[in-house]
Amino acid sequence: MPCMIDYKAADHLLKDKVILVTGAGDGIGRVAAKTFAAYGATLVLLGRTISKLEAVYDEIEVAGGAQPAIYPLNLEGATHKDYVELGERLGETFGRLDGLLHNASLLGKITPLEAYHPELWQQVMQVNCNAPFMLTQGVLGALKASEDASVIFTSSSVGRRARAFWGAYAVSKFATEGLMQVLADELEHTGTIRVNSINPGATRTQMRRKAYPGEDPQSLLTPEEIMPTYLYLMGADSRGVTGQAFDAQS
Repeated sequence: MPCMIDYKAADHLLKDKVILVTGAGDGIGRVAAKTFAAYGATLVLLGRTISKLEAVYDEIEVAGGAQPAIYPLNLEGATHKDYVELGERLGETFGRLDGLLHNASLLGKITPLEAYHPELWQQVMQVNCNAPFMLTQGVLGALKASEDASVIFTSSSVGRRARAFWGAYAVSKFATEGLMQVLADELEHTGTIRVNSINPGATRTQMRRKAYPGEDPQSLLTPEEIMPTYLYLMGADSRGVTGQAFDAQS
């Protein structure tokens, strides 16, 4: 799997880009949103907790970034109509969408399949698989209005080779890889929309702590340290690269 952890982005790599980040209120999504803003992008911060989105909004403005937009949405309960409305709002406000980072995910429970609760299974699949499909479908018109657009799906090592007890999370990430590949193949002819996936790897986040409670978080890279691959895929240097599964860490 390719990795661009040593990539050095130009200062204005994302100047005037409009980028939507899901799960932007915390963890990798929060850092990605702030990083994209630092390189010149205007951010649309999507998440379910308004207070967290407002905190990121304030951090971007204090750092001198372009004024972001906040779009509260709970992916677990959102419907097709909600995503169509999102696409329409993006078109009306910005005229296009240049970047989409599908970051929001649920871990579910680390447990054998025979003990996995069906309702939790459906919840994880809804947020990790169904929501990215419907959201992408809803904003595709705005992406097609861009001269250079990038869609990034968040994958996992267990979505490329499954491991025991990872249940719905692993299966949803296999689905994520499939969704990425299908979409990339369908849009390759446009020449303007590229679609790839990123496996963040072991990163110092709340989700990682939940999955590995006995692990020393200081032994892991921070979200800030894995941003080079995110910047590479979101910026113009990755034009022509599509349908690829990237690792954020070597």
